[in-house]
Amino acid sequence: MAKQDYYETLGVQKGADEKEIKRAYKRLAMKYHPDRTNGDKAAEEKFKEVNEAYEILMDKEKRAAYDQYGHAAFEQGGFGGGAGAGGFGGGFGGFGGFEDIFSEMFGGGASRQRVVRGEDLRYDIEITLEEAVRGTTKDIKIDTLAACDHCGGSGAEKGSKVETCPTCHGHGRVRRQQGFFMTETTCPTCQGSGKKIEKPCKHCHGDGRVHKKKNLSVKIPAGVDTGNQLRLSGEGAAGENGAPAGDLYVVIHVKDHHIFERDGSNLYCEVPISFTMAALGGEIEVPTLDGRVKLKIPAETQTGKLFRMRGKGVTSTRAGYAGDLICKIIVETPVKLSEEQKELLRKFEESLEGQSKQRPKSSSFLDGVKKFFDNLGK
Repeated sequence: MAKQDYYETLGVQKGADEKEIKRAYKRLAMKYHPDRTNGDKAAEEKFKEVNEAYEILMDKEKRAAYDQYGHAAFEQGGFGGGAGAGGFGGGFGGFGGFEDIFSEMFGGGASRQRVVRGEDLRYDIEITLEEAVRGTTKDIKIDTLAACDHCGGSGAEKGSKVETCPTCHGHGRVRRQQGFFMTETTCPTCQGSGKKIEKPCKHCHGDGRVHKKKNLSVKIPAGVDTGNQLRLSGEGAAGENGAPAGDLYVVIHVKDHHIFERDGSNLYCEVPISFTMAALGGEIEVPTLDGRVKLKIPAETQTGKLFRMRGKGVTSTRAGYAGDLICKIIVETPVKLSEEQKELLRKFEESLEGQSKQRPKSSSFLDGVKKFFDNLGK
């Protein structure tokens, strides 16, 4: 099968400079490296192709020959034995660029230890609508990994030796040459710590961290809503080998309220009024989060009518201004009427007979029904 063009293999233009080629190689080598592909044969072959293309295009003489003659420049020993396994001059050591790049990608360095930042933690907290609107402070308790107090996070008993790991020489990782390519894995001796502990701490068993319950005070700002997250920097799990701790994310959940519903910065509530007040008008007290206020009900108010009370909603943490309280009027039908009350209502109903202007919605509905059935009969 014909070989793919080296430029196409790396995904660069023919005139690409060394920086572009190196950047493309690093991205592809990371993607197809055997340590990351769990033995995928197709990925392994792709990894070889990427390395071969990089070796040719980063060598000025080989690149010039390839640009002029293509792959034929390296066939039958045409240019130093070709770009196969032997063409790398004894593996990665014969071409300094590979060593540099793999150091960058997989953590080279003369005395580097594995430094792993602590895990981020999540805590879900439930608060009332009043607390969400005004802000509050909550005390919480979390289970986390904290630095061991007994050994100070070193993992070693007091007075015992902590030496550099003899296998990885403090790197925390080891490299192995496997024919054509190189792999890098966590050191099996020190498990990536880069150190050898003579006598592990009896409290943390050499890990340097222990499980611990921690009490925290969380300040919840005014205006938060369900789904909002508060980040407490450094309050997550402790890191390994003295690495920084992770963060704690407190996720807000606002309880349902028995009167109000919230939509962003606005609050909604239903206000029941009597049939008489709806017809004649009047004034009623309605609740807000700041106390009671009076709401004027005009005469002939229909159920479903909305009244907006500006600035009586929630001051959002994002918007910075207060929303509105929107009251929906519900005209309440009286129940458990006495015979006298029923008779009064019957007389009232009789007084409305033929007065369509006093019941515009009913009249409009009945007219619409009549037209509907008339059209069906045509």
